[in-house]
Amino acid sequence: MDKGIYEEPWFVYIARCGDGSLYVGISNNVERRIYEHNTTDKCRYTRFRKPLVLLHQELCSDYNTARKRENEVKRFSRQKKLALICR
Repeated sequence: MDKGIYEEPWFVYIARCGDGSLYVGISNNVERRIYEHNTTDKCRYTRFRKPLVLLHQELCSDYNTARKRENEVKRFSRQKKLALICR
């Protein structure tokens, strides 16, 4: 893989699944990633929870920053994730 993509901006995103649960992920192209969630079975968690609707995205400076923020947000309670979305 080209190491340059890891130095480009990445996004942390929160999506609502068809069952009402919240999914947190990262991507350098959020629209494409939501499309993939809805049209493929690549992600185990969302495979049977379609459709996904994007609720929130945060810009991060690079892949490592996005991964750290993703892990932080994944540990949030549902209430705290919803508060983040409403900001």
